[in-house]
Amino acid sequence: MVSGRAILRGALALALVLGAPAGVQAESWGGMTPGTSTIDDVRGRYGPPSKELREKLEGYDTTQWVYEGVKAPSGVTRVTVHFGLLGPGGYRPELVRDFVVVPHRRVFSRVAVLDGWGRPDRVGTDEGRTFFFYSVGLVVYFDDAGEDARSMYFTLPQSAPPPATK
Repeated sequence: MVSGRAILRGALALALVLGAPAGVQAESWGGMTPGTSTIDDVRGRYGPPSKELREKLEGYDTTQWVYEGVKAPSGVTRVTVHFGLLGPGGYRPELVRDFVVVPHRRVFSRVAVLDGWGRPDRVGTDEGRTFFFYSVGLVVYFDDAGEDARSMYFTLPQSAPPPATK
């Protein structure tokens, strides 16, 4: 059986190496779109981050910005933005590769996620927690009760994973 975290890790790794499929746009949130938004776009919308980390990933210099506390958007505990994307035109360190939103409780209920993004391409469980996978570039992990989103991963569009086998 393929775990939700394995699917997510694979999606994030592929996003760095492959970039977005031509002509396909990722899902947006808070004025950010993976593969389209730049570091200047994010800075213009949210200001400087609470924390900035730089690291090498797959041999490329990448940047991570964290917005938390008073710098986090309303209704959100933390937003982590990863910059650096390899595409057909080469490596672009200024592009948003992906970002993670950690909402406050009751901000993104299961019903709100379904109303906002529709039926997921796949529903699964990982370590007892339900997740929704959307091929447009969104993976939502819910709390233990399966009612409130605990984290939302916005990535480049991904192919739907194969169904779990028993």
